[in-house]
Parts: sequence; C-alpha cells; structure tokens
Amino acid sequence: MRALRLIAATILCIAAQAARADDNEPAWRPSALAMVPAGYVAGIAYRTDGSTGYLAVYPATSNDPKTPASVFAARQALVVTLTSDATRVVSAELKQRAGPDPDNDDTDFAKLHADLAAKRATLPEGTEPCNLGAWSIDKDPDGLNVRAEPSVKARVLGTLPPPYRLKLGGAENTPDGGWLTEFRIVGFKDGWFLIEGAKPPGKDYEDDKRYPRSAPKPYAGRGWVASNKVGASYANGATRMGGLFQAPFIDAKWMPAQRELGGAIDTDGGPKRIFACSGLWGLVESQDGVRGWWRGLCSNQVTNCS
Repeated sequence: MRALRLIAATILCIAAQAARADDNEPAWRPSALAMVPAGYVAGIAYRTDGSTGYLAVYPATSNDPKTPASVFAARQALVVTLTSDATRVVSAELKQRAGPDPDNDDTDFAKLHADLAAKRATLPEGTEPCNLGAWSIDKDPDGLNVRAEPSVKARVLGTLPPPYRLKLGGAENTPDGGWLTEFRIVGFKDGWFLIEGAKPPGKDYEDDKRYPRSAPKPYAGRGWVASNKVGASYANGATRMGGLFQAPFIDAKWMPAQRELGGAIDTDGGPKRIFACSGLWGLVESQDGVRGWWRGLCSNQVTNCS
C-alpha cells in the first residue's frame, strides 16, 4: 500500500517530467552531446547553475541484458562549463553524482529503493533486489521448474502450473489462453528471477465457491525461474508514458515504443520479453522491438495496472 500511495503522489509531476525530457531542455545541451565520453549515452540536461550545466549520462550497456544497469549503483553526470550566455559548452568533465536530485528525481521512489537495498542481505549473494509482479508464460504441461539456484542444473524445488481453465466454466473474463500463475519477483541474477508467493492460477479472479479443490497448486516458496519464461503487464510507475528508458532512471535517454496492436505503450498490455530487473524497474523489450527500462510491472490479468 505504501508503494501505491507514493506512486499516486508522484503522478502529478509526470507532465512536468515529460516536458523537461522532450522540448524544454537548455540551449547548451546540443553542444554538450559532442563531449559525452565514449561508452556513455546522454540523458536529460537536468540543471543549469549560472555557468555550469549538468547532463545525466549512463553507460551504453545499461539496457544490455548481459550487463543490465542497477538502480542502486552510483550515478554520474557530465558537468559542463558554459559560455557567458549559457548557450554553449566550453569544457566538460565526468563526475560522480552525490545522490537523487530533488529537482529531477522521484525522491519517494528513491526511498523505496533504499528500503529494497537494505534487504539485500536477505537475498542470495550477488542477487539484485527487485519488487515486481509477474507470471509464468511457460506452456509446458508439466509446469515451469522453480530451482534452488539460478542454473538449469540446480535442484528443482517445485513447479508453477501452465495456463489453467476451469473445466466447468469459469469467470467471463478468463483470458483466452487460460489463467496464468502469478508471483512476485524479489531478485535477479544472471538471466534468472528469484520469485516467491506464487498463487493458484485464476484463484484471485474466480468465485471461491466454484474454484475446484483439484486445481493445480504451484510451489509458493522462494526459488529461481528462467527470465525467458516470465511475463507481466506494464504498471503505472509514475514516469513518462509511451516509451522506455535507456537506464533505470527517469533522467536517462527516453525511447518511444509501441504496443502489440499499435499505439504508444502505456498501462494496457505488456512487453514482449522481460530480461532483468532492478528495484522497481524491469528491463524489457517492447512489442516493436525497443529494449529499455520501465518502472513498475504487475500481474493483474483482468484490468490494466494504472
């Protein structure tokens, strides 16, 4: 509930963020782009203080599934010296950022991520903390294996059922392919998601009196599943709609992306693929092939996650 309240509180600033990310950047930004070091991608020019400007930059590998960025990692900025009229860059230097910028960052989300970072010690070593809703997309009749370690050779702890439909007829809003098994993603490592809390497929959406006792029961404990067997819907993460970010920060480069049937992505539908996660962000591929970060994924199968 706390996360939902914080999301609602930040929605009011979405329009301002979108404008700043698009049409209202300072005159000096184009000349700063030529000074971005190799291996980095420019984001928003988020501040101008007199003769000094600040351009958000992130490693070019931030949206690579093999080297996904971390929302918990130290950030950098290109700090530029400007001409007297603040229209052009004279020199530039890559520097560490002290922390969230109250003029540009979502302070409430920074607090949520700090809470997740504090729980890192409760996760297996080397696991990136996450908090996202998701479901199994594996259609294997035997179910999706949940393993003790992030490896296909690891011991199988249990399984998640394939799509399920009540034999005697269920709810009118049953998905065409049947109910998917939902769970929480609490971590990521090397192409695997650490999950917990799996629920019987469709139980939250069906009438309790009609839901059969013989329905498949998933392994509900904590374990690892391969990332290519996981799907989700886009949730409202209080960021700019219509595209993905090159890194898991709202001042990273923003890239337009499309839904499956056309139109800019929003809280209707979900990505084609989920590669990784970090905090409240998921590294995804949109239906039209754009790869980037979206803040907030959910597992609601009957309504959007706005």
